[in-house]
Amino acid sequence: MRRFLAPSLALLVAACASTPAPKPAAVVQPAVRPSGSLVGMDVHDLGRRFGQPAFQVQEGPGTKLQWAGDGCVLDVFLYPPESGSGSARVTYADARRPSGTDIDVASCLALMGR
Repeated sequence: MRRFLAPSLALLVAACASTPAPKPAAVVQPAVRPSGSLVGMDVHDLGRRFGQPAFQVQEGPGTKLQWAGDGCVLDVFLYPPESGSGSARVTYADARRPSGTDIDVASCLALMGR
């Protein structure tokens, strides 16, 4: 009986040993790239400049807004400040033609007349 209890007791003690809780994955924001005068704007600034977005989606802690027209599609990504307080701001913008080929943000803004 002792031969059975010793290994069982060892397994029980090992199973009850505390293990550190896994750390939640860090929130990674995209690297800030040149996006013209859009970087730093909040959703209200964008609304005044472009009107209602054609598309909006939450992606983790960030928000993607999209406007389309006049030969280009503009995607703008807003993230909350690292401090956790304050409104989300544009950290990155990207543009493409409706066909999917890349176009720089400044050219897209010029096409949109804004």
